[in-house]
Amino acid sequence: MGKRTIAIFVIIIAALVLGFLFLSHRLNPQEGNFPIPGQQDQQGNNNPAEPQEKPPEIDPLQERIQAMTLEEKVGQLVMVGVDGYEINANAQQLIQNYHVGGFVLLKKNVRDSGQMLKLINTLKGTNGVNKIPLFLALDEEGGRISRMPAEFKKMPSSQQVGAQNSGTLGKKMGEILGREVKEFGMNVNFAPVLDIFSNPKNKVIGDRAFGSNPELVSKVGIQAMGGIQEQGIISVVKHFPGHGDTAVDSHVGLPRVDYDLERLRNFELRPFAEAIANDVDAIMLAHILLPKLDPDYPASFSEVLIRDILRKEMNYNGVVITDDLTMGAIVENYNIGEAAVKSILAGSDIVLVCHDFAKEEAVLKALLNAAQAGEIPADRIDESVYRVLKLKEKYALTDRQKESVDVQGINAEIEQLYKDYPALKG
Repeated sequence: MGKRTIAIFVIIIAALVLGFLFLSHRLNPQEGNFPIPGQQDQQGNNNPAEPQEKPPEIDPLQERIQAMTLEEKVGQLVMVGVDGYEINANAQQLIQNYHVGGFVLLKKNVRDSGQMLKLINTLKGTNGVNKIPLFLALDEEGGRISRMPAEFKKMPSSQQVGAQNSGTLGKKMGEILGREVKEFGMNVNFAPVLDIFSNPKNKVIGDRAFGSNPELVSKVGIQAMGGIQEQGIISVVKHFPGHGDTAVDSHVGLPRVDYDLERLRNFELRPFAEAIANDVDAIMLAHILLPKLDPDYPASFSEVLIRDILRKEMNYNGVVITDDLTMGAIVENYNIGEAAVKSILAGSDIVLVCHDFAKEEAVLKALLNAAQAGEIPADRIDESVYRVLKLKEKYALTDRQKESVDVQGINAEIEQLYKDYPALKG
């Protein structure tokens, strides 16, 4: 056989082999190739009778909100106070008829540990007619702002703690404050204060602040917030956008702060930005007027401060609550019902009304009327109710009643704190 014949024979054999491989590949497609039409149907992977994608999961909170009445929704946007040492007909009406979202206890509600626990348990028991557990809150900051009965030893002030420049101490302070709140079966602490004490004339804040610069307040205050949270207590930081450089007490009148946004970004807002970065549960709004940002309305119902700055610029999507609307800053300058409506429209989730049943009822009726009339859109109501329920769910709130309070155990912790940090006694 000549060389030419051999070459032709090799070419023919090679062509046959390549042809066989190509045909085999077409009949047996490997992963990554386009499928032969109908093949996946035969394998059961592409059956038109079966859904190609899972339907979106239904959000149980959204379902719950859809099942609520408008009255129930509006109630979740309001926290109220109690008159005296025990529940009365007004408090029962606020729970049973208005479905309020929670209560705050003040000094006027506390005589001793036994009475305080009984009041809290009675509120929980009365709320049994509702499906959603109550927020039960108080201001337990340490120092002069405390709602604990006289049996409890006094905690150091935020100023005393801040002076030690210790995040570890801030954390321990928060843990004890949270434990005090938890001992009574409550679930919210309006603390810590993140205001910067930068005005010596400011007596309403004073020693309630951790310090006079944003670095110190952030360092110690955020740790205190974390300590409260670790006890299973919701921490509400305050008073946004900063109450530290005011000369007027907002309990009496309306403070005015003549700073622009650039100043706030570089100073007053920094501790709040740190809180947001560290998963703050809720932020309380101050009743202060900042005319360079909003000449008409205080921060507690200013769309500029709440929606534009806090929500959008600072990217905060958690719960926002006002300071008490019965404070002089509001009742001496605005209609309380209108203030409540404006606050919700501006982006708040909860309005706080601590005193006077007539004012509490006026706020609830104003919100309900505005919602029924469409002045407050339905989706704006639902947005806030969602945040409120999400926070209650996060902390697994219940109206389960507590049997006793360990005063001795908490006092031992406070004594140990002073032993570990002797400078706090000064």
